Amino acid sequence: MYHFEIPPFTDKGSSVSFGQPADGGGGGGGAVKQAPNSKMLMPTGPAADFKNAQTLPDGTHIAVTTLDGKKSGFKGKVWVWAPKEYNDPKFAKSGFPVLIALPGGAGFPNNYWMGTDLGLQSSISKWYAEGKSKPFILAMPVLNPGPDDKGIYWDGSDIPGQPKMGTWLTDDVPDLMKANFRTIKSRDGWAFMGSSTGGFAGMKAVLKHPDKFKAVIASGPDIVPDSSLWKGHDKEKAENNPELLAKDLIDKKGPDVYIAFQVGDSESNKRTLPDVQKFIATYGNKGPVHTSLKIIPGGKHNAVTYVPNMGDGPIEFISKVMEGPVE
Repeated sequence: MYHFEIPPFTDKGSSVSFGQPADGGGGGGGAVKQAPNSKMLMPTGPAADFKNAQTLPDGTHIAVTTLDGKKSGFKGKVWVWAPKEYNDPKFAKSGFPVLIALPGGAGFPNNYWMGTDLGLQSSISKWYAEGKSKPFILAMPVLNPGPDDKGIYWDGSDIPGQPKMGTWLTDDVPDLMKANFRTIKSRDGWAFMGSSTGGFAGMKAVLKHPDKFKAVIASGPDIVPDSSLWKGHDKEKAENNPELLAKDLIDKKGPDVYIAFQVGDSESNKRTLPDVQKFIATYGNKGPVHTSLKIIPGGKHNAVTYVPNMGDGPIEFISKVMEGPVE
């Protein structure tokens, strides 16, 4: 019965409430009173309708909701997960950092981080226990508004005449997390991670919005926008180019951002590693653009390669500069 997901033998599809403090207060704050100088942001509401997609062995839930993006106008699915520490009474008054995890490939209709086969959720719990990682809440939105069956993707950007996927990722998804979770007011609690085109989108988001996001783990990323949908929109394409954004950030002398690159030495695109190395040589560790590079021996262009290796360097690199849990 569990295998065929027939209630009551499974809790798949049941409602999940993440925003409830351990003392039984409501999602909007309840009995938890926030100090005026608190670094934590209580859930702002309104509460989303989260449905359980999977229950992990430690009792935590991966849940999904359909978000009607108020700022982008795009409507799509977002999966979320909170570590068990989130409901620990000792953290009842604490805000947690958020990691927005972006997939490669189609990134539609699912975000492959929402499954447990890649072990992202359990790995974050393990790394936190080992002192390597913050206890991140995960936001796992769809990356694209449709399938890439014709080789079309949206570069995680607001391409003129197309769905505003850049605004979706950098405004609507964070707003969803702030509405439903105890988060952190400053950019010190907000980061991205992603593979391939998701790595590009996350890196670009941090460089374009350093006032909102502080760090990113970019695994096997593209370095420049290359969607065919940019044709005829050179100005907007340049405004979403990580190389130009990094140069602009250096010229402005900040704020500081942190990019942890991961690249396999057997990537399918032989340009991936040299392109990342060129980016680091040109912009990395020059003023506000701080970079690290983990080259994975035998590593290929897939999430199976990237997840285990995140725990040996990249997750520590970003966790050291981020905050949380904080009161």
